[in-house]
Amino acid sequence: MALNEPRARLWWLVLLAAAGTFALTMGTRQTMGFFLSPINTATGLGVASISLAFAFGQLWWGLTQPFAGAFADRVGAGRVLLLGVSLVALGTFLTPFMTSTWGLILSLGILAAGGAGMAGPSVLMAATSRLMPPERRGLATGVVNAGGSFGQFLMAPLAAALTASLGWVGALQALAFIVLLALPAALVLRGGPMATAGAPAAAALPAREALARALRHPGYLMLSAGFFVCGFHVAFLATHLPGVVAACGLPAPVGAWALGIIGLFNIMGSLAMGWAVGRWRMKSLLSLVYATRGLAVLVFLLAPKTEAVMLVFAAVMGFTFLSTVPPTVGLVAKFFGVGNLAMLFGAVMFAHQIGGFLGAWLGGRVFEATGSYDWVWYVDIVLAVGAALVHLPITEARPAPRVAAA
Repeated sequence: MALNEPRARLWWLVLLAAAGTFALTMGTRQTMGFFLSPINTATGLGVASISLAFAFGQLWWGLTQPFAGAFADRVGAGRVLLLGVSLVALGTFLTPFMTSTWGLILSLGILAAGGAGMAGPSVLMAATSRLMPPERRGLATGVVNAGGSFGQFLMAPLAAALTASLGWVGALQALAFIVLLALPAALVLRGGPMATAGAPAAAALPAREALARALRHPGYLMLSAGFFVCGFHVAFLATHLPGVVAACGLPAPVGAWALGIIGLFNIMGSLAMGWAVGRWRMKSLLSLVYATRGLAVLVFLLAPKTEAVMLVFAAVMGFTFLSTVPPTVGLVAKFFGVGNLAMLFGAVMFAHQIGGFLGAWLGGRVFEATGSYDWVWYVDIVLAVGAALVHLPITEARPAPRVAAA
């Protein structure tokens, strides 16, 4: 038993470093929608133009992850995280100085979003998956995922409080310095590729060969299609939920609290999903999550738009918000092992962020054209139903019976 205590302490140290990094980078990034209106007021660029910068950030966040993951697969996560955290802070700090769409694309879309991609789930999930024994990987990815959720829960009300006391410019710059608290995690995760607990490190194939193999796998393609839909949902809510609150005639602080509640309930959803992936088929869990989202949006459209309804809707969406990540990581690892996990999951994340680009951009375009978000919600429901169905044909064996640890 004593021999296992140092290893257990290492596991929790790595989980704390990975979850803390995800909390700060994801939390800061997911609160940017709160600043859309102040940026629009200060620059006069229009919601559609600013939404384009947010949408480009969604795309760039996804595009950086396969490359950051491939680099981390070869040399370890430390240097990737160091650069990523620094870029998030720099982009966030520079945003108030940008007065054009291209300037916002640079600060929000390239620097901050690209940095968040480097210090994002593909690198962090792979680092924890390599260290954990297979039976604990689901819970480990759930813990790291919950870190991102906690960051959103913490940072959204914090952004509102900082804005009230410092103004929106001071709030953004304060958030930039807060992100730098994640830098010590680069030291914790600085080593080369870590061996899987109890086994030597899985050999990584050349990136091109691993990706070509994945693109011939039907389950991987269906998983990517479902994650595309997840990106559409998540980006639309993160970017436009404060605007939805305003369009419903509710006070602005409700938007910040709705984002925070999404983060709070996402913690619960992430941990619950991390526990569930070792007990039920991951493809079935993913279908259930997407079906729940579609039903929640339908009920929200039919319900009266009160503060209570908005916060309950945020709670339901929060429970499903990032709970797709543990089973998606688990299926990629089950299909191909962990040797190229960061790069292959990063490629799935790119599909996620193509959906994210469309969710963030179309939200602004539809609102400017119609004065309402209703048509985006209709698309959201159709996509949710499609995602619930597309996972069902994935071939996945039932989880092995769990054996109680001595």
